[in-house]
Amino acid sequence: MSSENTHVLTYEEVRRLDELLGSPIQVHGRGNFPTLEIKPREFVAQVLERLTSEKVNVHDVRLNGSTASFVLNDGQGDAESDSVDQCTDLDLIFNVDLPSISHFQLVKNCVLDTLIDFLPSEASKDRMTNCIMKEAYVRKMVKVANKPDTWSLISLANNQGRNMELKFVDTMKRKFEFSIDSFQIHLNSLLGFHGISSKEMSSTMYPSIEAVSEFGNFEEARYHLRNKLIGTRKPEEIRGGGLLKYCNLLLKDYTPVSDAITNMEKYMCSRFFIDFSDIPSQKRTLESYLDSHSLSSTEKRYNYLMILYRVVESSTVCLMSHERRITLRMILDMANEVFVQQAPTSCSSYQQQRYIYYQVPQYLPSRGRMYMESLNRGPIMQLADDYYIPPQRVSTREEKATSTLVPCH
Repeated sequence: MSSENTHVLTYEEVRRLDELLGSPIQVHGRGNFPTLEIKPREFVAQVLERLTSEKVNVHDVRLNGSTASFVLNDGQGDAESDSVDQCTDLDLIFNVDLPSISHFQLVKNCVLDTLIDFLPSEASKDRMTNCIMKEAYVRKMVKVANKPDTWSLISLANNQGRNMELKFVDTMKRKFEFSIDSFQIHLNSLLGFHGISSKEMSSTMYPSIEAVSEFGNFEEARYHLRNKLIGTRKPEEIRGGGLLKYCNLLLKDYTPVSDAITNMEKYMCSRFFIDFSDIPSQKRTLESYLDSHSLSSTEKRYNYLMILYRVVESSTVCLMSHERRITLRMILDMANEVFVQQAPTSCSSYQQQRYIYYQVPQYLPSRGRMYMESLNRGPIMQLADDYYIPPQRVSTREEKATSTLVPCH
């Protein structure tokens, strides 16, 4: 690893990291299973101990994702991005050897056995099996065993979307989506410090911890983080093209670092529609992303869907026109559902009403040759027998011109 890709953490960064890993997080159980209070540092140490006893070779453990970005932001960004509440998942990477399928099972058993140890004392731990713990506390499990990607993921559930995700990686071709999430912080020295020293950490005695940027130049990536810039390369290599996260960054007022990033939108869309080629899989993926990335509020969800709609509409070049139209309709339908939930009570949001007209393709019936969307109330449309029609028919240019303003009483 080049020296320009690495960074040794300052004491303040080490302190932030230690507080983050020492603070309990909740793992919520389904049904009547109790909520577990887990300190990530203790959980990782116990998983490592079990992996060692099972003869699984562990090279190192790293912190990745938004939590690593939070540690390295170091109070230099704005108040929102510098808040731990902006962290989504707690991503932990175990670089391990997975030479056979049986090693995947060993890794899973080590994690689930460790979960049992964190059950409250009044629980009947002897009656708990790994199958029961999986159904109760695991939100998602993924296993990939195709070179050059060999890894598994176990995501522990949190109802607020702040899941603890443990990724066991043998090989992985693409390790980041955007520059701001390319940071990985080595945790071995921190875990070792607490294992051998009973003294509190201080500015004169703290472990030396190294961070790397998989994007490339570390300071360039941190500059993007502190200034809310979007940088990436070859998005077509990312599963899903990074499209959903890209729209999430736009929602958070990040801006592309250059026009080249904006031009990459078409590659993001193309890869997304390659990986999710039908409407049901696109909708499931989108709904899952909304539920797990702090987009629970109706306002954020609606604005996100509108950004996604704009990007897909302007940058999709790989779909046939009718496929593109069906996908856009699916996004609008989801936005309609969210908008209805907002139930606005103030008339101030209805001061101006604008309409957008779409030409119906020639092969469709001539009835309803134009339809429109009321953008100030969300893209709510009515369904005709043969196509979309507006609440009131508009057929001439003069009528269209007079339909752009609606008084607010």
